[in-house]
Amino acid sequence: MQSVAPERSGSRWATKMKEFDKFEPRRPLSKEQKDARKELRAADARVAMAEHEKTTEAFAKNRERLKAERLAREAGEATDEAGLNKTEPATE
Repeated sequence: MQSVAPERSGSRWATKMKEFDKFEPRRPLSKEQKDARKELRAADARVAMAEHEKTTEAFAKNRERLKAERLAREAGEATDEAGLNKTEPATE
């Protein structure tokens, strides 16, 4: 029995359904194919982990740099408020 949907003329959705009686199951992978696939996945994982560690390290360095800048800026503002960094005009 053939299960095919009727086509609608002029419709952009005009498609035929797959014939399910011609379905072939996948063949099982051989040991060599499984090992090759496993090795490729391990290599991809190593690359992804190295990239993740590099990104994490760059983020931490940037965060520490910004924190140091913020603390220096806040320390400068605190001394300005206390009047320690104000320069008085020289009177001669």
